[in-house]
Amino acid sequence: MNAHARTDIVDAVATFCREVIAPKAAEIDETGRFAGLHRTALAEMGFFGLNLPEALGGVGIDPFTLFECVALLAGACGSTASMVTAHYLATDSIQYGASDEQKARWLPSAASGERLGAFALTEPDAGSNPADMKTVARREEGGYRIRGTKHFISNAAVADFLIVYAKTDPDAGGRGISAFYVEREHANLQFGEPERTMGLRGGHVFEVVIDTVVPEENRIGAEGSGFRTALKVLDAGRLDIAACCVGVAEAAQGLALEWARTRQVGGAPIGQFQGLQWMLADMAVDIAAARGLAQAASTKRAAGERYSLEASMAKLFASEMAHRVTDKAIQIHGGYGFTRDFPLERFARDVRIMRIYEGSSEIQRNIIARTILG
Repeated sequence: MNAHARTDIVDAVATFCREVIAPKAAEIDETGRFAGLHRTALAEMGFFGLNLPEALGGVGIDPFTLFECVALLAGACGSTASMVTAHYLATDSIQYGASDEQKARWLPSAASGERLGAFALTEPDAGSNPADMKTVARREEGGYRIRGTKHFISNAAVADFLIVYAKTDPDAGGRGISAFYVEREHANLQFGEPERTMGLRGGHVFEVVIDTVVPEENRIGAEGSGFRTALKVLDAGRLDIAACCVGVAEAAQGLALEWARTRQVGGAPIGQFQGLQWMLADMAVDIAAARGLAQAASTKRAAGERYSLEASMAKLFASEMAHRVTDKAIQIHGGYGFTRDFPLERFARDVRIMRIYEGSSEIQRNIIARTILG
């Protein structure tokens, strides 16, 4: 993709996010209404297929443009970005693990936004190690019976399909995990109420109790290949989280800069005070550093190289950076930043989960340390 085309796409997305998504963000947060209210508009913009190639119904953009689009969406409404990036986890599971026939069958309708996806990996007792999952898929005539419970699954109760990870060989650890395409309307699934979350209140997450049968052709890839697929998906997901963090941080930075220029104390804008200037400088450096780490990961991703280390670094730094930047933006606003009249407190709540999901900061440090130690 040439620079001109990339700029046109990013400019169009920026306008869309500013005019369509951002005006509803406070209402979504206040009411807890599902961000699916934007589903039609997002589909018309091609958002549900940004991570997929044109041959599979997607938009066919490069990883750098994808990063910018996700960042803009998150800066406008974190809940909406949560819904969309959860969908990417599901479609990436198909893109990275499925056969060509399965990709052609399932991905075009997902890329168009006709069918919304959910990524069902996390379990109540498995923590950060998917190999500890208890959900099992046992062969029956013509298919598999899947039984188990998944937790904190974004989109689950409103998704049209779920990618469910389950153990086809309970004694084989990670090598015994397989992935399955489960159509919600044809499956026996029970959903709890949406979790009452601190932030991303419109990006609903659910517990899912599964006791259903799926046909053999709905298994994604070979038996035992699910764990490898999940690791590839999580690499991409960690870059999406880094993008969300950068987007929210840049939105907070923009508000802080405007406040520093216009808010006056003693007849002078508060931006003249050295203490606030240092805070603004630290914010700018933090955001630039997060972008640099994401750029390194995106460069490897675009080249088709493994980027697990770079994705973990980008996710770790960006998620912790977003906390620092939103906190400084609140501090610069003083008491006003603590009120709900400004979106800063929402930003701070929304980014808190970024240090937990898709592998906590502690897990990212483990991955990075193991990799550099060889």
